Amino acid sequence: MKKILVANRGEIAIRVMKTAQKMGIKTVAVFSTADRNAPHVKFADEAVCIGEPPSNKSYLRGDKIIEVAKKLGVDAIHPGYGFLSENALFAELCEQNNIIFIGPRSKAIKIMGSKLAAKDAVKHYNIPMVPGIDEAITDVSKAKEIAKEIGFPILIKASAGGGGKGMRVVEKESDLESQMNRAISEATSAFGDGSVFIEKYVTSPRHIEIQIMVDSHGNVLHFFERECSIQRRHQKVIEEAPSSVLTPELRVKMGEAAIKVAKSCDYLGAGTVEFLLDANHNFYFLEMNTRLQVEHPVSEIIAGVDLVELQIRIARGEALSIKQEDLKILGHALELRVYAEDPLNDFLPSVGHLDTYKLPVGEGIRVDNGFEEGMDIPIYYDPMLSKLITYGTTREEAIQLMIKAIYDYHIEGVKTTLPFGKYVFEHEAFRSGNIDTHFVKTYYSPEVLKQQMETEAKIAALIAVKQYMEDQKLVRLPNQ
Repeated sequence: MKKILVANRGEIAIRVMKTAQKMGIKTVAVFSTADRNAPHVKFADEAVCIGEPPSNKSYLRGDKIIEVAKKLGVDAIHPGYGFLSENALFAELCEQNNIIFIGPRSKAIKIMGSKLAAKDAVKHYNIPMVPGIDEAITDVSKAKEIAKEIGFPILIKASAGGGGKGMRVVEKESDLESQMNRAISEATSAFGDGSVFIEKYVTSPRHIEIQIMVDSHGNVLHFFERECSIQRRHQKVIEEAPSSVLTPELRVKMGEAAIKVAKSCDYLGAGTVEFLLDANHNFYFLEMNTRLQVEHPVSEIIAGVDLVELQIRIARGEALSIKQEDLKILGHALELRVYAEDPLNDFLPSVGHLDTYKLPVGEGIRVDNGFEEGMDIPIYYDPMLSKLITYGTTREEAIQLMIKAIYDYHIEGVKTTLPFGKYVFEHEAFRSGNIDTHFVKTYYSPEVLKQQMETEAKIAALIAVKQYMEDQKLVRLPNQ
């Protein structure tokens, strides 16, 4: 494997290219006209424009990407996450053109891409699942029967869904019809597939996921868990590894369950098996993501591995050289997704110009970044600027370092999730580890955050004035 095309943009494109370069592999970037001056374009050995800014005219054009790959003599394509990363047809297109797809086989992508097919695949492996139905429905009267059987509250979920779209919590029967129609409509609009299914809504759940890696020689490893319970709009914004609540015994059980899920679909490469953990520490299979996850750095840090390097080695046909018993948890890692979003205005995207963009640096701080000062934030793509990651020997140390790193991260021109991150990391509930997916709903208030920000601004102004007065005294002293 001498040349890899990275079919993505931003921080993940650079992240993949760094490992490829470390391995002596040439890299090719693809970009839309909106990204012509983006850092990932400059970082690659070669770069080719593949279309206009909208994703469906550039980054989702698998045919154009294959065309570029063939023209430049590319051996393999790494899809990153998002865009074509979980597109079975694109994986097949790579195979048909004798280009290695750095990811699972198309069959596994298809199975795990449908939540219903995934449930069907794993049910033979005795893996705990949330009570519910294992078939898609659109009939409201049938939905009411099922809901009564499993008991309210229930969760309506789009079978082909992700990112919180097509998902509705229903507390009582009178809300079922309207919420179901909304879920079907949203699922149809987002995924072109309106099929939904119903399951029991687990109250106070924690979102725990297991990172796995499978080679073509029958070896399957898990790299422990990630806690992803801090979410807004059912989407993760803060992740950590390991979880503060898993016992060694529970960790082993969940790791073994994740390995069984991988075996159920003849998996290959990096994947993530997601579980819900209830208040009594019972866990339930949720879904499998057939790609590298946004939050993979926290697993890399605590396991001491480069997951992208392992992906590439597996794609080359190599066997994993690590054994499960060799892996040990080393310290604690946290990640904050730095989105160009306004936490004071329902986390709506904040489009603008990066007037100031200075990254924090120092021991235990890692920033997977895709932007630089002077750039505009395109409206066409996910608004994530970077991932801020900190590492400490203990959870407390990682939290304190994260708060300092947020303070040292200077962004002007757009609103970001940095103040929200600081709010969470300083909050007693988070620090105690007593969290679930309702953290934002339970504890977060834009008004409180605004008040905090105003107070901090006043303190900073007072410190600046005091420093100015001290400096003036020093300047006047020689004349006295």
